[in-house]
Amino acid sequence: MKKNKSDSKGFVFSTNPDFEFDHDEKEFETLPPAQQKLRLQLETKHRGGKTASIVMGFIGSTQDLEDLAKKLKSFCGTGGSAKDGEIIIQGDNRDKMLQWFQKNGYTNVKKSGG
Repeated sequence: MKKNKSDSKGFVFSTNPDFEFDHDEKEFETLPPAQQKLRLQLETKHRGGKTASIVMGFIGSTQDLEDLAKKLKSFCGTGGSAKDGEIIIQGDNRDKMLQWFQKNGYTNVKKSGG
């Protein structure tokens, strides 16, 4: 573990030589697809002018988030990533993603502008 890595609360440095960050990153139990409340959003900010479709609201483990991202990237035939509890898929693929979610039992998915 890096000694100078900041924690999620923004602390970067302490004068206390015995100080350690409280690294209790909580892993949530992954909810079943029908209980997930997901939002699909289109975003262009901070992406060099490129468009990205963002999946927000996933509740579950980091591994399950990454697995879901992999399935979506494969279905949409494009790149993307999973970080900070969000899935980022390159391009405007909200319609395709909505179709994939409905086919795979995710009933509470809302598409919003961005």
